[in-house]
Amino acid sequence: MTLKSLLLAVGLILAGGAVLAEGELSTLRPTAPIDQEAEAEPIPDVINSDMRQVRNYPDQPPLIPHKIDNYQIDLDANKCLTCHSRTAVEMSQAPMISVTHFMNREGQTLATVSPRRYFCTQCHVVQHDVKPLVVNNFVDVDSVLDFVRGQQGGGE
Repeated sequence: MTLKSLLLAVGLILAGGAVLAEGELSTLRPTAPIDQEAEAEPIPDVINSDMRQVRNYPDQPPLIPHKIDNYQIDLDANKCLTCHSRTAVEMSQAPMISVTHFMNREGQTLATVSPRRYFCTQCHVVQHDVKPLVVNNFVDVDSVLDFVRGQQGGGE
């Protein structure tokens, strides 16, 4: 590292520290002195509608549309499978887990859920009705495609 780039790096760090000291930098951390614990806001209730939610992007794992408080998911048991396994869906009317969950890394189909897909909450999450912490201008792929189709159809 040259002396010039070292001085530049030190200058940027000091300038960043000045911004932090003045409180101009916006963070997700609640405003409280650094040596004190901030009071956390209560976590809002889980959306418990049992209605499937639209996926925002291809291959997004489906969201869990109900509460899963106290669901046991460990090496001994998986509460999700009491409703979502192949043998339970007729009685529960819950969607069956994807056939991909019965495949190993080599693509071979297994008789039971693959160990790498057994812990559902690694990918699937519940939703809370909350205000976003940051501005998000995300547009799902279907909306983009609808827009493009509208642009193409309007120019003909």
